Amino acid sequence: MARSTKASNAVLRLQQRSANAPYSMVTTASGHFYLVLGHDPDTQEKLCAPLEIDDFVRFVNSVNKEAPRKASKLDIAFEAKLKRN
Repeated sequence: MARSTKASNAVLRLQQRSANAPYSMVTTASGHFYLVLGHDPDTQEKLCAPLEIDDFVRFVNSVNKEAPRKASKLDIAFEAKLKRN
């Protein structure tokens, strides 16, 4: 059970980094994992071949590496002021 939790947590982090894009993981009968993009099973895009757990987590972590940036109104105003000068 811990194996799939590790993989699903990686997918949750990916969704957070990508503004809740519809990423999902699929587990095969042989215990491999692969990543898909899309809600509808008929139109899902398979993003990788079935991988072992560690390889899958590495792959998911490499997709969309940029984390969402948190900024307050003051931060945004300060950056705008810096750009004007």
